[in-house]
Amino acid sequence: MLLGILLTVHVIVCIALIAVVLLQRSEGGALGMGGGNTGFMTARGAGDLLTRTTWILGTIFFVLSLALTMLAGRERGAASVVDRIKVQGIDPNSLNQPPQQQQPAAPTSPSDAPAPLTAPTPQVRNPFGEAPVQQQPAPAAPSNP
Repeated sequence: MLLGILLTVHVIVCIALIAVVLLQRSEGGALGMGGGNTGFMTARGAGDLLTRTTWILGTIFFVLSLALTMLAGRERGAASVVDRIKVQGIDPNSLNQPPQQQQPAAPTSPSDAPAPLTAPTPQVRNPFGEAPVQQQPAPAAPSNP
């Protein structure tokens, strides 16, 4: 239950952090564009408020991430993959042995042999029902002029 609550708060903090970062004015020289004084938020107080809010939300984000990681690790417990596999039932002497191949038993009589497989006879079916038989027209008699 605690993991669910912390995860919900974590998602809300993520959305708030994205919104605050997107509200900030670009001040760097990204791709040669300088930040001038003609932005929406030019007052120093608004910039300080958004910067402080970004730092606070970033800190909360990292603390929640660490808390979620530690709680999820404790929830699993100290069980390892080796504990889940039944290692005690394995004989160490049989591990290095090549697998024994079983040879098929030869049939003692012809009646014991399996019958050979045969393919069914193909049939052509018309999905529209039986096609009417068309009569070919009689060849025309040659005309003598």
